Amino acid sequence: MSSSPDWFTEGAPHVWRPYCQMKTAPAPLAVARTEGARIVLEDGRELVDGIASWWTACHGYNHPHIRQAVTEQLATAPHVMFGGLAHAPAYRLAARLARLLPGDLDHIFFAESGSVAVEIAMKMALQFWINRGVAGRTRFVSFLGGYHGDTLATMTICDPEEGMHGLFAGVMPAQHVVALPRDAESEAALDRLLADKGHEIAGLIVEPRVQGAGGMLLHDDEVLRTLRRVADRRHQLLIFDEIFTGFGRTGDLFACEGSGVVPDIVTLSKALTGGTLPLSAAVASRKVFEAFWSDDAGAALMHGPTYMANPLACAAANASLDLFEAGAWRADVARINAALAEGLAPCRDAPGVVDVRTLGAIGVVEFDAPVAVGALCEQFAELGCWIRPMGKVVYLTPPFVTSDEDLARLTGAIRTALTR
Repeated sequence: MSSSPDWFTEGAPHVWRPYCQMKTAPAPLAVARTEGARIVLEDGRELVDGIASWWTACHGYNHPHIRQAVTEQLATAPHVMFGGLAHAPAYRLAARLARLLPGDLDHIFFAESGSVAVEIAMKMALQFWINRGVAGRTRFVSFLGGYHGDTLATMTICDPEEGMHGLFAGVMPAQHVVALPRDAESEAALDRLLADKGHEIAGLIVEPRVQGAGGMLLHDDEVLRTLRRVADRRHQLLIFDEIFTGFGRTGDLFACEGSGVVPDIVTLSKALTGGTLPLSAAVASRKVFEAFWSDDAGAALMHGPTYMANPLACAAANASLDLFEAGAWRADVARINAALAEGLAPCRDAPGVVDVRTLGAIGVVEFDAPVAVGALCEQFAELGCWIRPMGKVVYLTPPFVTSDEDLARLTGAIRTALTR
């Protein structure tokens, strides 16, 4: 920035930023405000947000309905502990999520972040077996290309080759990270693993339809049906990590709903509050919950994040669900999919591009080598867009309210950057 605001100058030496080498990374862009699908910078530039602030702002920024709900809740009770107390926003949200999720995914445990929700799901699976008197089930099966968070336990179930967590190899027990069962051979390999090692495995965890931060890798619903079939055959719990895919991103409200596959546990976060406040959930099926339902206090799930079920966040999530239940998002996702497919198609012929793919409101250009994230971010900002690549992919996951004109700007920016 040519002229940084005081708050930026004073704070910059003290803020430790995410996912970058602080010494060499370009300075971040100073944000003044947000509105709809736009980020307005302190220097007056407006950027079309192509990634919805890491996939959260599905309805766009500052949506009036969500803002009103949060404002009203702020005047009533911004926060109250959830241990021994109850409040309407959380209880209403739990009942609504249970109605919207498929099957008997009826029991909602709230937290604040996606990584924590995955840790809770893992803890539920581990204790499920302990409570049923089964010892030794302490490991998980996850899948190559997957990403489930940056906390210690979630790092162990990420693809070890994805690059972010290699320094921590050996810190936590290794898990079984294997290929997704896309064909008869890989299904047989997974089945053999569960036959041989099932006595030590607490569950299988997968990102349904799209493996997000691992590279925006797509797989079809038959993979999910195979996982359900194999898990049932080998008496294993199946966990869906829908932190990215949940709330409309793939074209269905939830990937599990659209696929017809009901997992034993599902994790939610990201767009749960419409990108307004931190909130997440681990949702258990009746079978899992009943393993904890006991006269024995030792069988309880001893977990409780301080800000779990924060009333402000729950109010935002209820307002977000109002918008989803209104249904306009379905047409928007279809419109976005068509625009991304058309706008990104010419990238197939660019040097270094190995694939262009879309699903729902997701568009991906994959390269044969990792891209220069900092340099590309600067180019995209010059073109009026906020797009942050990762690994080998430049991707778009725009807010559902993004206009056709802004979608054209986003895809055009990617095409222009490739010609440079």
